[in-house]
Amino acid sequence: MRILIAAAGSRGDIAPYTGLGAALRAAGHGVALATTDTFAPLVRAAGLEFRALPGNSAQGGGGGGDRRELMRAASAFITDLGQGFADATAGGTDLMLLSTTTAPLGLHLTEATGTPSIGVYLQPTAPTGAFPPVVTGARSLGRTGNRLAGRFALRMTDRLYAPAVTALRERLGLPPAKPSDTRRRQERADWPVLHGFSTALVPRPADWRPGLQVVGNWWPHHDPDEQLPPELADFLGAGPPPVLIGFGSMAAGEGERLSELAVTALRRAGLRGILQSGSAGLAAEGDDVLTIGDVPHAPLFPRLAAVVHHAGAGTSAAALRAGVPAVTVPVTADQPFWAGRLAATGAACEPIPFRALTADRLADALDRAVRQEAYAEAAARGAKRMAAEDGAAEAVRAVRRLTGG
Repeated sequence: MRILIAAAGSRGDIAPYTGLGAALRAAGHGVALATTDTFAPLVRAAGLEFRALPGNSAQGGGGGGDRRELMRAASAFITDLGQGFADATAGGTDLMLLSTTTAPLGLHLTEATGTPSIGVYLQPTAPTGAFPPVVTGARSLGRTGNRLAGRFALRMTDRLYAPAVTALRERLGLPPAKPSDTRRRQERADWPVLHGFSTALVPRPADWRPGLQVVGNWWPHHDPDEQLPPELADFLGAGPPPVLIGFGSMAAGEGERLSELAVTALRRAGLRGILQSGSAGLAAEGDDVLTIGDVPHAPLFPRLAAVVHHAGAGTSAAALRAGVPAVTVPVTADQPFWAGRLAATGAACEPIPFRALTADRLADALDRAVRQEAYAEAAARGAKRMAAEDGAAEAVRAVRRLTGG
């Protein structure tokens, strides 16, 4: 089959689909991944066809920014995305796999073309009493409150996508329809959605409708023969396991402040450290500190004492998979949710909100995460549970079921 995976967002929103795509390709399918140009090398390195979606979604962002400004930027990005989405499908496809970001647009393309589709989500979006919507953070509002908040979050998403949906349906020659109409029709039909995260972090809620599955993570594709850079390998071997500190695609422009804060905290806690530059541009030098660029999580994380990160879904899962304690510093979007889920497993300290981060707070959290055995024990339990899951294999089976192949 020709399968098109469509995804948009920052690196953490795209990388898991390279692993999913590689698994589908290994099962004999032709796989294209449609996303923004920034990630073309990532897609091609996994052996997948790249199809371009318009827009630049790699806006790292500082500590959150003005909410209305963010909403305007998101709306403009989604409108661009909608207009380019039809072009990405022009190459032909037998099945669309749609991410959280692209599903509200892709469903109109499936309606116009008759192409079947499956949701492949990295976040839980269906309302539930089990937890609040991922976009509102980690504080539970009680079962009824959580469900109401979940429905409200879906209505806000509908509103955000409305201009793009109107323009896309016009272009496709479809009659006018609100995003909420399409969403409800899919819900009534039990449209299948696979959630690519672990039950170790989010067990499937009992009140979800049929068709919604939690299958386990789709791990980013990387060459299993790839070695760690020699400088990094040497640093790891030169002393006790270090702590990795990185903020991924967050905190652009705050590198100098964060680097100084990180090194101060490491030295107060008496720990060696690795700074991952990321969008913030973290950098420091010294016998006890090393600066690195992009390195795959899988070969590095198991060799660490702890990971300090922004609690993106991918990094949160990778740290738990490695059985390593975490200190989370959530910045925005779904990060407070994942930080809360990691803390609930016992594998991470209570989250430190990005704007409340100080050298003292970080040093104290690191001291606890590294030296109190309970954190490592909880991380090991989470890792064991994740090792029993195979999200990519579940997705391959779901595709086979849908197509009767």
